[in-house]
Amino acid sequence: MKFFVDTAEIDAIAELNDLGMVDGVTTNPSLILKSGRNILEVTKEICDLVVGPVSAEVVATKADDMIAEGRKLAEIAENITVKLPLTWDGLKACKVLSDEGKMVNVTLCFSANQALIAAKAGATFISPFIGRLDDINLDGMDLIQDIRTIYDNYGFETEILAASIRTVNHVLDAARIGADVMTAPPEVIKKLAAHPLTDKGLETFMADWAKTGQNIL
Repeated sequence: MKFFVDTAEIDAIAELNDLGMVDGVTTNPSLILKSGRNILEVTKEICDLVVGPVSAEVVATKADDMIAEGRKLAEIAENITVKLPLTWDGLKACKVLSDEGKMVNVTLCFSANQALIAAKAGATFISPFIGRLDDINLDGMDLIQDIRTIYDNYGFETEILAASIRTVNHVLDAARIGADVMTAPPEVIKKLAAHPLTDKGLETFMADWAKTGQNIL
């Protein structure tokens, strides 16, 4: 499973990248706002830092404008993935940009039918939103499973990018189902290393080691 980091904060990306935990980065207008940075400037900095795909989202709603914005964003770096909403206009833009050889991440996916037509339109990644489905009492993992089945049935090369991940259990379930990629905030990725028995065991080891009066260095 590839790990994408869902943030526009350079320091957080750099910390995880140094550990080999970053296969790519996803951003959106909300994350750019939170960073307080210019979209072109911060996206370029992320692309220089990370080898893998960096999703940069258009803000237009009409196909022609999305295409123009997508081309502009793709000029930032070779690893830019143009992020488009799963609307009819977004699918039109997806087809044009993917035919031009650009990576495209189709986002805001909430149904398997949407994922199917995004793959037909040439999407590189499809981003089903797990947490937002959970918010309305639907199981986001059911959607991941349905997309996995459909894509496997017909050999679609579009990668499933599990998004709106909020908990470590979301990561685990997506990995079990076979999502190709997951994107999560840095704090969720860090929590994957946490377990109370690890902490308890380390505490015991350190207490016993102190009693020996020894030093390794």
